[in-house]
Amino acid sequence: MNLFLADEAATIEFARCVLRELPQDLAGWTLLLEGELGAGKSTFARALINAAGHEGPVPSPTYTLVEPYLLPRSTIYHIDLYRVSDEEELRYLGWDELDDGLRLVEWPDRAPGLTAQADLALTLAYAGTGRQAGLRGLSERGGALVKGIELP
Repeated sequence: MNLFLADEAATIEFARCVLRELPQDLAGWTLLLEGELGAGKSTFARALINAAGHEGPVPSPTYTLVEPYLLPRSTIYHIDLYRVSDEEELRYLGWDELDDGLRLVEWPDRAPGLTAQADLALTLAYAGTGRQAGLRGLSERGGALVKGIELP
């Protein structure tokens, strides 16, 4: 799925559309957020977390690496691997213990092996004053989810 996101409001609405297609129980789902610095990865993650029921700020996990959100629907882990230099560091982050919720992973290229474990990948790129978004399924259930998304 490829689409143009004209502005931040369009990115927020797209995050809501993706969330609507995710199951109530988000355990074991992984969504990779790819793109250059400032392309909208954090905006998408914040919008999805807020749409799932979080009230209040959603800080970037650049320094904490993992920010958990215990929400009525399920737990969401916002993960930023920008400062990770080796895939082996995921073990120290407690990666295996984060499978009870949705893992939203920024900078997944720092741990290339994640692609084989993930369900979805969202790539955001600059396109004039907006963004070009590409959402692809990486697992069977991820592919089914992408096909089911209804855009406004």
